[in-house]
Amino acid sequence: MRGTLFYLIGASGSGKDSLLEGCRHQLPPQLRCCIAHRYITRVADVGGENHIHLSEKEFRIREELGLFAMNWYSHGYHYGIGSEINIWLDSGANVVINGSREYLSKAMTLYDELVPVLVDVDSNLLRQRLLNRGRESLEEIEARLDRHKRMMAAMPEGTQHVSNNGALEDGVQALLDIVTTNSWLPA
Repeated sequence: MRGTLFYLIGASGSGKDSLLEGCRHQLPPQLRCCIAHRYITRVADVGGENHIHLSEKEFRIREELGLFAMNWYSHGYHYGIGSEINIWLDSGANVVINGSREYLSKAMTLYDELVPVLVDVDSNLLRQRLLNRGRESLEEIEARLDRHKRMMAAMPEGTQHVSNNGALEDGVQALLDIVTTNSWLPA
């Protein structure tokens, strides 16, 4: 039996990276779950996503060699999920990835065992988090909030939800509960 693929999405600032990092430390071995790293053409930030940085040339080579199970372009960077996740899923491992909301519909055609997981955050809290980060103008933040609102309205049936409005530990536990409840586990 193939494992289950958990496709985590949410607006920038919703706390996906923090939730994934919390899960890395708490996933029980019996869940047989791996959290995949993304390959990104963005230099790794201190305290940011735990990703693997590739130059654009390196990314293109891996793309041409078919080494990505999924890849997309967003906000000026190339993102990829390595084809190693297919080996993990085929071996019965459950896999959690940090996906792209724009790529979700394509990912759902590629993986029958995909469970979409949306990180929900109140729009006022999300606005404050984005303002505190200081990376974007107010206009860019409002555009992100609009995209998040549209994304939440367009999620497919069966989407699981993780509220990340409160304590991080509560959000991590909610994500762990979803993985536990929806994972394929050997008898």
